[in-house]
Amino acid sequence: MSAVNKVVLAYSGGLDTSVIVRWLQQTYGCEVVTFTADIGQGEEVEPARAKAEALGIKEIFIDDLREEFVRDFVFPMFRANTVYEGEYLLGTSIARPLIAKRLVEIANETGADAIAHGATGKGNDQIRFELGAYALKPGIRIIAPWREWELGSRESLMAYCEEHAIPVDFARSSKKSPYSMDANLLHISYEGGVLEDPWADAEESMWRWTVSPEAAPDQGEELILTFTRGDITAINGEPLSPAEVLHTLNLRGGAHGIGRADIVENRYVGMKSRGCYETPGGTIMLRAHRAMESITLDREAMHLKDELMPRYAKLVYNGYWWSPERLMLQAAIDETQRWVNGDVRLRLYKGNVMVLGRQSTDSLFDPSVATFEDDAGAYNQQDAEGFIKLNALRMRIAAGKGRL
Repeated sequence: MSAVNKVVLAYSGGLDTSVIVRWLQQTYGCEVVTFTADIGQGEEVEPARAKAEALGIKEIFIDDLREEFVRDFVFPMFRANTVYEGEYLLGTSIARPLIAKRLVEIANETGADAIAHGATGKGNDQIRFELGAYALKPGIRIIAPWREWELGSRESLMAYCEEHAIPVDFARSSKKSPYSMDANLLHISYEGGVLEDPWADAEESMWRWTVSPEAAPDQGEELILTFTRGDITAINGEPLSPAEVLHTLNLRGGAHGIGRADIVENRYVGMKSRGCYETPGGTIMLRAHRAMESITLDREAMHLKDELMPRYAKLVYNGYWWSPERLMLQAAIDETQRWVNGDVRLRLYKGNVMVLGRQSTDSLFDPSVATFEDDAGAYNQQDAEGFIKLNALRMRIAAGKGRL
């Protein structure tokens, strides 16, 4: 196996990735470049710089990727109304291709011959990072320490810190959450702890972004969301950037107890895993987008999108964001979205997102045809008789042959 001279590490500044820095230096004798992404996780990322410097890192990248994350990853995914296994809005899944993209870019910029990540060998993230990296740089070498080292617990990581002079004040300064959490501008996820028992209740104290529906205000809140080519571009008439849209909807949705999910999902590696998710802004976006499409999309185009969506969701979940088939589906989806323009009026109330109205200059809703009143000849009801008989013909023939 060829030597590694320089590796770019996806670095959070936490215990795991700080151990990985020293482990890479000692195991591979290589230079380590750290990359920390701000994708809206709600925590300061700049402290990672001081922690990386304390570990002897010379090249440190800390990037604000919030706008790119929502504009180029979250919004395209929501144009497809993407939901995995009926419930999961793919908050973790959709962040990984962006991180993989930036890891490869930094490797190219710094002349690194490898990238590394802190995903474990049990989860989906290792697949998402690595499929993305291989798609963007086929010859890249990938180091996944959790698949190589003997360390297997928080205690062993802490012991490694003490043995190898890694600063651990950040690891001990606060009480460790019992959950494995991942956050970005789209969601926050929780796994582990009591959640490993699928019968156990999730603790109310676990949730961080949303109040319980019972504690939500007794007065609902109305919003008007403006869509342009399938993306929300304004809230209550105020133009906002993609990241500002999602941030605002997170705040409004969280305040009304919107966006909690407790699910058991099927991981790509084969196991079932329970996860709890808070996706307040995404929940609002999905409901509003479907409402906008309901009056602007042709029936068969809309139905075909719904048939394709589970396949699209599976591709995102399993890490195939950069695959030819996802890009092909995206092109088809985006073609439909040129008509998805207009306003949707919603009410947020105690965990619910209720559609109150929708309007669009591209609407296919024709009141003169749909009315229950006099349609002045816009629709000939006698046409329905032949339509029904033709569609019944095959069943009438089959019934006559005793097939039904």
